[in-house]
Amino acid sequence: MGKAKFSKLEIVLSALFCAVVVVACVLIGVLATKRSEASSEFSPSCPSVEAAERIDCIPDQVATKNLCNLRGCCWSPQIGTSTPWCFFSSNHGYRVDGELRTTQQGFQATLKRFSSPSLFGDDINTVLLTAEYQTQNRFHFKLTDPAANRFEVPHEHIGPFSGSAASNLKYSVNVQQNPFGIRVTRVSTGKVLFDTTVGPLLFAQQFLQLSIRLPSGNIYGIGEHVHKRFRHDLNWRTWPMLSRDTAPSGNVENLYGVQTFFLCLEDSSGASLGVFLLNSNPMEFVVQPTPAVTYRTIGGILDFYVLLGDNPEQVVQEYVKLVGMPVMPSYWSLGFQLSRYDYGSLAEVKAVVERNRAVGLPYDVQCIDIDCMDGKKDFTYDKVKFQDLPNFQSYLHAHGQKYVIILDAAISMEPLSDGSPYETYERGQSQNIWVNASDGVTPLVGQVWPGHTVFPDFTSPACRRWWIEECSTFYRSVPFDGIWIDMNEPASFVAGSRNGCEQNEWNFPPYTPHVVERLLFSKTLCMDAVQQWGRQYDVHNLYGYSMILSTQQAIETLFPGKRSFLLSRSTFVGSGKYSGHWLGDNTASWDQLKWSIPGMLEFGLFGIPYVGADICGFFENTTEELCRRWMQVGAFYPFSRNHNTELCSPQDPAYFGADSILVSSSIHYLNIRYTLLPYLYTLFYKAHTQGDTVARPLVHEFYSDEATWDIDQQFLWGPALLITPVMDPGVEVIQAYIPDAVWYDYETGARISFRRQSAELYLPADKMGLHLRGGYVVPTQRPNTTTVSSRRNALGLIVALDDSGAAAGELFWDDGESTGTIEGGIYVHYDFRVSNNELHMNVTNSGYSDPNQLRFEEIRILGLQQELTELTVLQNNVVLSSSHNITYKPTEKVALITGLQLALGSAYTLRWVLSSSTAQRFDCHPESGATREACEQRGCVWEENTSPLDIPYCYYSSADNNYSVSELRYTPWGLEANVTLSTASTGGTQRSTTPIGTLRLQVIHHSDHLLQFKIDDYANKRYEVPVPLNLPSTPTSSIERRLYDVSVQTKPFGIQIRRRSTGTVIWDSQLPTFTFSDMFIQISTRLPSPYLYGFGETEHTQYHRDMNWHTWGMFSRDQPPGYKLNSYGVQPFYMGLEEDGNAHGVLLLNSNGMDVTFQPTPALTYRTIGGILDFYVVLGPTPEVVVQQYTELVGRPVMPPYWALGFQLCRYGYENDTEIAQLVEGMKAARIPYDVQYTDIDYLERQLDFKLSPRFSGLPELINKIRAEGMRYIPILDPAISANETDYLAFTRGREKDVFIKWPNSEDIILGKVWPDYPNIVVNDSVDWDTGVELYRAYTAFPDFFRNSTVEWWSTELQEVYKNPRNASLSLKYDGIWIDMNEPSSFVHGAVWGCRNQELNHPPYMPQLGWREEGLAYKTLCMEGVHILADGTELRHYDVHNLYGWSQTKPTLDALRRITKERGIVITRSTYPTSGQWAGHWLGDNTAAWDQMTKSIIGMMEFSLFGVSYTGADICGFFSDSEYELCARWMELGAFYPFSRNHNGKGAKRQDPVAWNSTFEDISRDVLNIRYMLLPYLYTLMYDASAHGSTVVRPLLHEFVEDRTTWEIYRQFLWGPALLISPVLDQGAVSVNAYLPNARWYDYHTGEYVGFRGEFRNLPSPLEHINLHVRGGYILPQQTPANTTAYSRKNPLALLVALNDSQEAEGQLYWDDGVRIDAYEDGAYLLTSFTARQNTLQIRVQHRGYADPNGLQFDTIQVLGQSTAVQQLIVRENGAQLPSQHILMYNSTTQVLSVTQLALELGRDYTLEWS
Repeated sequence: MGKAKFSKLEIVLSALFCAVVVVACVLIGVLATKRSEASSEFSPSCPSVEAAERIDCIPDQVATKNLCNLRGCCWSPQIGTSTPWCFFSSNHGYRVDGELRTTQQGFQATLKRFSSPSLFGDDINTVLLTAEYQTQNRFHFKLTDPAANRFEVPHEHIGPFSGSAASNLKYSVNVQQNPFGIRVTRVSTGKVLFDTTVGPLLFAQQFLQLSIRLPSGNIYGIGEHVHKRFRHDLNWRTWPMLSRDTAPSGNVENLYGVQTFFLCLEDSSGASLGVFLLNSNPMEFVVQPTPAVTYRTIGGILDFYVLLGDNPEQVVQEYVKLVGMPVMPSYWSLGFQLSRYDYGSLAEVKAVVERNRAVGLPYDVQCIDIDCMDGKKDFTYDKVKFQDLPNFQSYLHAHGQKYVIILDAAISMEPLSDGSPYETYERGQSQNIWVNASDGVTPLVGQVWPGHTVFPDFTSPACRRWWIEECSTFYRSVPFDGIWIDMNEPASFVAGSRNGCEQNEWNFPPYTPHVVERLLFSKTLCMDAVQQWGRQYDVHNLYGYSMILSTQQAIETLFPGKRSFLLSRSTFVGSGKYSGHWLGDNTASWDQLKWSIPGMLEFGLFGIPYVGADICGFFENTTEELCRRWMQVGAFYPFSRNHNTELCSPQDPAYFGADSILVSSSIHYLNIRYTLLPYLYTLFYKAHTQGDTVARPLVHEFYSDEATWDIDQQFLWGPALLITPVMDPGVEVIQAYIPDAVWYDYETGARISFRRQSAELYLPADKMGLHLRGGYVVPTQRPNTTTVSSRRNALGLIVALDDSGAAAGELFWDDGESTGTIEGGIYVHYDFRVSNNELHMNVTNSGYSDPNQLRFEEIRILGLQQELTELTVLQNNVVLSSSHNITYKPTEKVALITGLQLALGSAYTLRWVLSSSTAQRFDCHPESGATREACEQRGCVWEENTSPLDIPYCYYSSADNNYSVSELRYTPWGLEANVTLSTASTGGTQRSTTPIGTLRLQVIHHSDHLLQFKIDDYANKRYEVPVPLNLPSTPTSSIERRLYDVSVQTKPFGIQIRRRSTGTVIWDSQLPTFTFSDMFIQISTRLPSPYLYGFGETEHTQYHRDMNWHTWGMFSRDQPPGYKLNSYGVQPFYMGLEEDGNAHGVLLLNSNGMDVTFQPTPALTYRTIGGILDFYVVLGPTPEVVVQQYTELVGRPVMPPYWALGFQLCRYGYENDTEIAQLVEGMKAARIPYDVQYTDIDYLERQLDFKLSPRFSGLPELINKIRAEGMRYIPILDPAISANETDYLAFTRGREKDVFIKWPNSEDIILGKVWPDYPNIVVNDSVDWDTGVELYRAYTAFPDFFRNSTVEWWSTELQEVYKNPRNASLSLKYDGIWIDMNEPSSFVHGAVWGCRNQELNHPPYMPQLGWREEGLAYKTLCMEGVHILADGTELRHYDVHNLYGWSQTKPTLDALRRITKERGIVITRSTYPTSGQWAGHWLGDNTAAWDQMTKSIIGMMEFSLFGVSYTGADICGFFSDSEYELCARWMELGAFYPFSRNHNGKGAKRQDPVAWNSTFEDISRDVLNIRYMLLPYLYTLMYDASAHGSTVVRPLLHEFVEDRTTWEIYRQFLWGPALLISPVLDQGAVSVNAYLPNARWYDYHTGEYVGFRGEFRNLPSPLEHINLHVRGGYILPQQTPANTTAYSRKNPLALLVALNDSQEAEGQLYWDDGVRIDAYEDGAYLLTSFTARQNTLQIRVQHRGYADPNGLQFDTIQVLGQSTAVQQLIVRENGAQLPSQHILMYNSTTQVLSVTQLALELGRDYTLEWS
């Protein structure tokens, strides 16, 4: 309930009372000092005392020197501190008079007071000390007045000690005699735990004080207050204790109850002590930095208990054994509860109940506050607004829910609203059961909610009987299930009484503790009021406790044999024996959310584990975010209730909307709560029987870790569940502490890598942190919306293994509601033990048979390093039949066993077998020559198999990789760690090198979607790839927006990357394969699915990788495409699909020889023979976005000139330039579109670069001629330069400029052999290859393109080809350059005279390359060759071999553009990541074979992934003779290669389009006309790739990833998103089995809707036809074709509008001059968008930076799928209608609308409307 609103009169009276108190305090001080003047001869002894050790001598007012002197204390001001300026002298206090007197229980002593001045008068001169050694761990002493009885707490549970002194004490007690003091010492350590000699004992009639020095400042407890932190602030804080109706705030204020116990953790051993003062008078507790505490109380006696424990939990157990074990709650009371003050009516209550039921909220209890009462009077109900309340319980029971009523302490004196007598009051009045005024006769009258009230004296037996009867009477009228008691401090809205309070020593004592308002009777009763137990002055703090006792008796009467439910606002020591507690009338604020955790933990110390705060806040309107976060953490309050007050917005979860995140999040975490209720219930059983805490501070479990000592924003359930909420607004990433244990993510079951460290946890709006601790078995039950329902469901276990594979736990189970089940043994108790792959379910008590025939049906085992493949169930050592199912998640290392039928109450043993299925094997002997002996020497397992797959016979026996993490450090951009070799590794290779002992790991969060992790040698710099990537200069990642989480597993070492949005682990390298030596580095990762695409360059037979034990080498080599043969380039990048369709990409930036193994785990293993591990991961989440992110990293694809999109011809084997000229004329005559003519090396004299062959002397003139006709020319250049020439400027200048690769430590050039011939010889082509190489091929040198000098030399040579300075007529005006043989290729292996370094050319581990046994130098250079970077760094060819083609590419493009002044194009054979930003690529020297067409599609799609958009294969094949049908089909397919070139090899017959017949010419012309028609669309796609990284040739899965069928498709492809190409790829086929994904598709040729989607169809495809389909929703720009793009670019434009199901479409056109360098970057382009919506087409210019000189116009628009006939079309510009001479045609059969003879100028905005 809320606070009362006071009248002005009441406020004035309160102020007057405060003034009176102040005056009284001053007078008391004066009187006290006057009394002390009798001791004027007293002289204080003031020895040097540390400031922190001072005990305050003037706690009651501002200290002055004069007052200090009068009190006989020591004065020493401390400016700017809280330190007392006036402190006690050493001759205050008492001394022991005589000797200690031994008693049966302990000892006694008489204390005599020193003759020091009195602080507040009436000091007792003789005090009796009685001490008892009650147990080994509990010491009790009390200080009393031997001459007079003083008030002692009449506690229900704590009674006189009647036994004898305990033996074998863990403590010793020493009494200091003069001055008196007590020291308690821990025997085992000799450490003094409790020392009162720090200050004097004060014992007066109304002022008692004792100070205690403590062994540490780790102090927890004392209440009830808002302690913002669980561990006390030692900076001189004074905490008042007096039960009061004070709402929690951040102030130092006394709240509802009094708890005088605190716990002190001594040190990291865990040893702890507890101190408890049994005193119920108003008091205060002072904490100071000594560390020391002071209890000050104003009555009673000093009755102390000192409790020892080996750890904090033991201290709590000792304490609750003393004060009363916590109540065992009803099972249903552990369910979620709803409440509100001021529902207004029962109809509204039911509406709330119904809406929360409707959303499926787990929800057991509905409470109704005092608004349901008649005038807020107990035991009544509003018969209008709550007319049907008598039936409300049955309404709830019908759905398994319970009803809890509220009862306030105060009883109204006024009649009911209908004027009838209030019988409850009348009956109480007649029995004289009220608290009386000071006269002991007249009931004290206060004012609470119902008006004038009296207060039951619950200490009176008569009152208890009356209360029980009232509860019973009301129950008969309005049945309920539990009682919530409130306002029982007791609260009153007037100070003291309606008549005020008398001026006496009880209401205005000599010393008033620092309570709120410094007035004892503020908001409560007068202190001189009388109860049976005593004056309010003594028993006020017991009022709530006595009401609890009475209400418990009522519950026992109402619910015989049932536990029911009791919740109290006011508590005292021992209240937890019967009652729970909520933390009072909090506020909807983030601070109060945070403070609830220390409050909850403190009440756990106090023995009241059933505790929680009002979820979402009581006062003020909550917010959705605050309430959502509070519901998350509140799901783990032991008492979990959402409750708020009147005049505030409702805050039950369903109020926020059924679809709200709050509702889904609340349901999610309440379902987890209900799943874990068997565990929570068991924790309460342990609290009830042993005194354990339930909500547990981390320090109780991890006391050896100092970091846990002050953690209070996280807590545990028992020992096993770590709860980490978010408690700040707008926060999704928090800093959490993960203690020293194995921890598993609760939801995934995966082990987290953090341990004994702070960690960043990403907890978005609907998430909080939940982690299970390894070593524990947690019982579970399938949840439902109520406990009644959930208790009928199957049980389960979560087994969280520790490092040794062990775990333990227990389960307590009874009927959930009966009393006496524990005492009577009517319960089931299990002790669970797991070790050595066995779970023992031992039944220690089986006295209960559950009526629901419950069974354990599911067991989840976390942390299994190997797959659980077999499970045996035994009972009494007999194997039982069991039809269970086992699933194992290797990434999470979780086994799930379902379908068990293990009866509750029976004992079982479950025994399992772990084994690596073949899919889980990781190769321990990847090099050739594996034998059993060699395998076992490595500590690995040898197991042969007969599978035709390459399943390794030799595999690792454990998950350990011998590396572990140390010194993990978080940085602003990620983290760093040392990775240390723990033992000498034997697995992996034959290792002529030693594993590196200490590695360095760096993780860098470059952006929200890009991360890098890098592993290198900690001590020695290693080679790193000198390829620049586009990384932000400073990481831009925001922890809140990051798409990923990275965790580092410590032992064994591993890295795990998880997608935040789904929890999918996309990288998990905690595998046995990891090793890092100088020449062998290996790392494996599990994959989220078997769908992995990429890695190259090798020929693949399908688009996604075959995971069935295949290893592919990556090492650039002049190797025509072939199965598992490493070809021209190296692309160590892959895209992985996750099972839900999300995608990610991974790049390993390593340029050494490597291979990668795919296995069905699914997993892959990288092995590289040098460098470092430098990984980059992009998170997508879609396949297309992955490519965009990857090309953002490695560089956007080059933008080709427009002409490069035209068809191209080449042949190796042209006899002379005349043959080329004839070909050009033949193509023109056949009217076949054709833009570019190439020459292969035939045009070079003896194949020497830069030297024109005499047979091609007419080539310069021919080039000029075809260029004048709109064509372009591209020559080939190889990198190898002949070294056997006497007059060869290229070599001469190269040697002068030192451009060639040399031997190490030598000036000698490494010489190989390639195409150049010796001079002055005649080549006999009939000899075999090797003989020909030996006899005819010249020595060649290889330019080192890393060198600046080489770049300059290369540019010069290219310049002189273009513009020959010696003979202008020999100038070749090329437009692009084709660079070949740049792997680099050599026809001798290594060098002419062989290589010199055996280890580099035949390394210890030879990757699985083609011709593996030949070594790395096969068909290339020696690995010891020296390259020199621009900065002078020397590199080995061994390291940079794979970069050779890459290093040549950019210098070639730069030179081309400098020379031609146009964009140009470079085509390269060898590529590496980033090559695509400078060049296109063809797929190498393929063969004229049918299967090569399919493989060309796969290759193109792979290079799309690699960021090389301008790609294609040699149409019709390079090697061998093509044949008619094959070449015709290939021309159809090749017309849709981005790089479309027909090219074949020497000795093969011609295959160009005019080499066959007229029909072939027709086929070629028709399909190339389609290509040229679509060139504006293709050019726009190229722009999108260059500007934004999109793919051009696009796999179907990039557009339809939600359709898993597309994941397997590689015989079809898309151009961008809109054009589907389905070629015929099989000989003799006249149809194609094409898949059309789920979209609207139109036949490109007819424009007709195909009428099906999402299925395969056999589509007719005669020889002259290729199936093309346009996707609805897209607009394709087109242009009338011509023989060359030079002419087609002048032709009219057109639009093909393909409407989707909603009659909408969109597209765009990029247009520039087609040749300008950096046109896009310079803004010299035109970008036009097209949007069709419901019979309207808008043409809008988005960027106007170019005006085409040809006056281009859109003259035709074709609309496909126009569902209604069209009669009219209007053209508008800027809203005005334009005259138009267009012709409109509509075909109702095909639903195609054609508009011709439009004249819409390119570069202007138009709107077309048809109707």
